[in-house]
Amino acid sequence: MLVFLPTAACLGAEDAKRPDRNVIFFITDDESPTLGCYGDPIAKTPNIDKLAADGTVFLNAFATTASCSASRSVVMTGLHNHMNGQYGHTHHFHKFSSYHDVVSLALPRLMADAGYRTARCGKYHVAPEAVFHFEKTIPANERSTVEMAENCREFITENSEHPFFLYFATSDPHRGGGVDKTSSLELKPNLFGNKPNKKAYPGVDEVFYDPAEVPIPEFLPDTPDTREELAQYYQSVSRIDQGLGRLVEILKENGLYDKTMIVFTADHGMAFSGGKTTVYEGGLRVPFVVRDPYEKNRGVKTEAMISHVDITPSLLDFAGALDREAHRPKNPINANAFWKKRGEALQENRSGGNKFNEYHGRSWIPLLGDPEATTHDSIFASHTFHEIQMYYPMRVYRDKRFKLIWNIAHKLDYPFASDLWAASSWQAQYQKGEDAPYGTRTVGEYIHRPEFELFNMETDPHESLNLANDPAYAEVLEQYKAKLKAKQKELDDPWIMKWDYQ
Repeated sequence: MLVFLPTAACLGAEDAKRPDRNVIFFITDDESPTLGCYGDPIAKTPNIDKLAADGTVFLNAFATTASCSASRSVVMTGLHNHMNGQYGHTHHFHKFSSYHDVVSLALPRLMADAGYRTARCGKYHVAPEAVFHFEKTIPANERSTVEMAENCREFITENSEHPFFLYFATSDPHRGGGVDKTSSLELKPNLFGNKPNKKAYPGVDEVFYDPAEVPIPEFLPDTPDTREELAQYYQSVSRIDQGLGRLVEILKENGLYDKTMIVFTADHGMAFSGGKTTVYEGGLRVPFVVRDPYEKNRGVKTEAMISHVDITPSLLDFAGALDREAHRPKNPINANAFWKKRGEALQENRSGGNKFNEYHGRSWIPLLGDPEATTHDSIFASHTFHEIQMYYPMRVYRDKRFKLIWNIAHKLDYPFASDLWAASSWQAQYQKGEDAPYGTRTVGEYIHRPEFELFNMETDPHESLNLANDPAYAEVLEQYKAKLKAKQKELDDPWIMKWDYQ
């Protein structure tokens, strides 16, 4: 049962402009739910754990795609990629971007229109800028999380009659920074943004992990190479936690903590083969913690399924700017008038034939504080590109019983992101040949995918047994194909035509 509580979403538009309805949206880069509040046995994340104890933890939160730019475009539009148009990376030669007319539903501009001061700090990675425009860009080293928080102090504490919306985006724990040359292994582990030789970023008390103690996700092989990379990954996760802790300190020092909603999530799962760029659970499952200062019930964990398409409508709901019944902004931006006034994109394909009238997502504001509340009974996920060389469209229908993956380009070898291909955890197994084990699969099974993958999520949450070719599940397979196709039709997915031809 949905419970509607007296949050800012229930207030009038003028009330929502008071400076006591602030929002910090904290998004990390390539992070799975490897946090203490999710039961991780070694993660040292005291600040996010405290936030969780004072808020709501979503145990079934999903990205819609495990790719950086594509995911962030969903976060800031409430629309799946096939509709918003951002199928992959926006930087360098990849150059994907959202349709211009997405401005009608785009989060930062609508928050500004709702009376918010808006700023972003850290990783941006979406386009066009005019669509996803923030009034202020706060400079930052995206790895130096405590410095990032300090750089936001002036914006947060500005004496203003308007509330603030801060989009805070770390590059941690994305791979980067070279490799750990001190490793004794032949293949050196990636540093995941950590400074070499155990040096620290300003204001950060770096946390170091013993490779022998790290838990191994089911989708990864238990090898020395995997363990060393996971130890580096966990160090980066702990650095994120300290950046969040400094933001909370700044809020508390200035009497703003109980006037600010904090949302903590990641763009998608960890950057290991089997996680990032896949639509397996390791790629789509994300941490998701919300602390609403106006919600009385705290320390709640909920099994409700939510998706990244729900973020934009939820933040607008908190701001009093969402029409819950119509699943759209109360005051959407008129795209034609917007671009005509700017004199931009007047001759371009601004919409892809789509009508941006409502969000694919739904607000989770009514779910906060209620462990029994539910919203979606299923989630839809999609992937088309990561890097531009990586065409491999996949579509997913998942509920709490079964998960169906449609590998539309299954005749192709599965493509690798450049950083995942070079990863020591992958290369150590790949170099042994296609029969080498890799998590619940072999190397060859990971590279060569079948057209359909069907998993029983109740008995096989780690997706180890594909039931698509099991005669006992033939009827289930057809049922879930029909559900997937119906969802594609509902969401106007152009790839629906691939059911009829290859």
